Amino acid sequence: MFKPALIFSFLLATGIANASDPFTDAMQKAYAPYRAALFKTNQASQPDAQQAIAQARTTWASILKQFMVKAPPPYDRDTQFADSLAEVSKVYDKAAAEIDQGQLIEAHETLEEARDVMAQLRARNNVIVFSDHMNAYHAQMEHVLIEGPKILDGANGFLELTAQAGALEMLANKLVSEASADFRGNEEFKASYAALQKSVTDLKAALFSQDKAKVKEALGKIKAPYSKMFIKFG
Repeated sequence: MFKPALIFSFLLATGIANASDPFTDAMQKAYAPYRAALFKTNQASQPDAQQAIAQARTTWASILKQFMVKAPPPYDRDTQFADSLAEVSKVYDKAAAEIDQGQLIEAHETLEEARDVMAQLRARNNVIVFSDHMNAYHAQMEHVLIEGPKILDGANGFLELTAQAGALEMLANKLVSEASADFRGNEEFKASYAALQKSVTDLKAALFSQDKAKVKEALGKIKAPYSKMFIKFG
């Protein structure tokens, strides 16, 4: 998993190039079936997960066929380019085997690795897409959800967790400021973003109330809006 600080530095760096180029465009198209596989392995249906991972593998295979031998600019100077493409394939193969064994939780965790490989591939080549902003939010969200209860019970817990919520709010704001015009004009995107933003606003309000029960309740409502936005737009 990416550490939040590493993603912050990447997104704030200068000289970042926006897509598109043939490979980035192809990778973004391949990201839709990847998201579906990630989502389906978080559900209870093995057949649905098998179907989703099969589609993700087929789409990625077409990328290997098109780009494995010769990378287009700006990736053509990346000595790790082919290795990264192969690494994503290995992740998919491992996840597919776990799904076949009914290990959906393990497969979901395995698939998370592909997100990092693809993000690191873009980062090495100074390419940024909307998914990178979703990844940055996800990293901070996971930190807040995993560490939040422990932070809350520690010294200056409300203040410390409020600072983490502030970072989450900043990254949430980036999701709309960095969205494409097509996304910003899409009613489903606007509704999804409004739900995500509300979850962060509610967390801040709970923290300001100094009520641990309300904070823990608000933490429990952070992930669902992100997941719904990710599967469609991430």
